[in-house]
Amino acid sequence: MKGWIFTTQSEPSYETKRLIECFNDDNIECFYVHPNNVDIFIDKDDRKSVLVDNEYTTIPDFVIPRVGSATTYYQKAVFRHLERMGVLFINNSDSIDNVKDKLYTMQILAQNNIPHPKTMLVRNPIDVEYVEKRIGFPIVVKSLSGTHGKGVYLAENKRNFRQLMDMMEQLNDRFNIILQEFVKDSHGKDIRIIVVGGKVIGGMKRESTDGDFRANITRGGGAKPIEVDEQMEYLALESTRLLGLDIGGVDLLYDNGGYKICEINSSPGFNGMEKYTELRVAEQIVTYVKNKLN
Repeated sequence: MKGWIFTTQSEPSYETKRLIECFNDDNIECFYVHPNNVDIFIDKDDRKSVLVDNEYTTIPDFVIPRVGSATTYYQKAVFRHLERMGVLFINNSDSIDNVKDKLYTMQILAQNNIPHPKTMLVRNPIDVEYVEKRIGFPIVVKSLSGTHGKGVYLAENKRNFRQLMDMMEQLNDRFNIILQEFVKDSHGKDIRIIVVGGKVIGGMKRESTDGDFRANITRGGGAKPIEVDEQMEYLALESTRLLGLDIGGVDLLYDNGGYKICEINSSPGFNGMEKYTELRVAEQIVTYVKNKLN
């Protein structure tokens, strides 16, 4: 059995290293590959249709893409070619597409009555008065793709919002962004749930340590284990099912005694989960992949 971890990072992340270590400990050959170093040929002889670093290679039994929202058209074409050849993808290319676009994710959740913040797609020029009427201020401004809290801003009032829009217009006068209601009960805190193979394996509460409205650990936040209640579990499992994810990181916002889904990630980081809890996420993923292939 052989597997690849697709990553676009020059140095493998904690998650990539852990997965490779766990697979190798289980006598499964696994290493990381940059998808841009894979060339494909459309040929009737599939044995000669895939090259890595300009060399023909035997295709792997499985691939775990850890590229998330940064996935390009070229990379998705590589994914689909390998999928057509029967390679198991955890997650597959369609599910990655579903969560890459934050607006599309919210549309799927809304269609299935999954609680989420009020969301609005806007383009330049923006009618600020209409935004205030439909959502109100403070308001969260997001790029259509992005992870780890990048491309996410909080405009406290109309003045701040106009300033932010003016700055964005200077950078790109054809920008498209989404606006979301600011869920005040979750200021500086949220919940991360990890789902593997249709099962919740654990969760943690993340909190900002510097007053930032974002609670991402990668932005300096802290975390602690949390008991996953029935509502958390339902939202995590149902949202990942709807999006077709084998592995997912579901971020929940606190809202008036309940929760709303903030975001869902197809290649969630789990360094924080393993650091702040006793969960061994990498081992759970390895077990799931082995069961899928057997």
